[in-house]
Amino acid sequence: MTIKIVTDSACDVPERVAAELGVTVVPVYINIGDDSYLEGVELPRRTFYQNLSGYKQYPTTAAPASGTFAAAYERLAQNGATEILSLHVASKLSATLNAARLGAKAQTAVPVTIFDTQQITLGAGLLIILAAEMAAAGRSMADIVAALNERVQRAYVFGMLDTLEALRRSGRVSLAQFGLGTILRIKPVMVIHQGIVSVAAKIRTRKRSIEHALKLVAGLSPFERLAILHVNAPEAAELLWQQAAHLFPRGHAPLMTEITPAIGIHLGLGAVGFACITKKE
Repeated sequence: MTIKIVTDSACDVPERVAAELGVTVVPVYINIGDDSYLEGVELPRRTFYQNLSGYKQYPTTAAPASGTFAAAYERLAQNGATEILSLHVASKLSATLNAARLGAKAQTAVPVTIFDTQQITLGAGLLIILAAEMAAAGRSMADIVAALNERVQRAYVFGMLDTLEALRRSGRVSLAQFGLGTILRIKPVMVIHQGIVSVAAKIRTRKRSIEHALKLVAGLSPFERLAILHVNAPEAAELLWQQAAHLFPRGHAPLMTEITPAIGIHLGLGAVGFACITKKE
């Protein structure tokens, strides 16, 4: 039995970790005007964020083609995979999981289990890392899926946005829920849990926004896994790490990653946040 793990680049599994655990990452598309780029392959994250403010048309995203997933599954089967677990960004927020499902149906080389992480960025990535570790340890598909189903309920992403402009331009979240806060240039705290995006707080300053988020995150501790995220804001992420170091669980190297453009274009430059899986009570 050889279980291999497949995911998409919107789940933000760090490249080094994916290589170590043998995770296949299928890139999503970033559309800039009439041009489309494979995220992380044809368009480096740093280049994208450096140029974001200068694009005449605000970028959009698109899921990989189902045929891309089918080809990835067939390639893994040829290399010895007897089962594949394909985990993806929340189906409520992206068409990627459906593309993976169609890709699985289009091939007959290997059984494929499709799993909805109900998360974005490293909220999904932490679940994928767990699945890959379990697969490497020889655990069965049933055991891995059961562990994931239980942890989906304990997975969260918190995002502290520096501006509402990206949400306005991307159109993914209605600004009506922010009310007069849009006029006041608020710094919202967003929460993603089980596929639902909600506004945890509407705060006027970045400092208070981060303080509020830290309290929310601390209230969920202790953690099984915890990571820090940022959108082209490494210095702000480092400061957040210093403020939250006491919350990180022992035994897991702390992860800090720059969020994929597929998600970053909705959160906006300067956003920072946390991804976590809480410990079972």
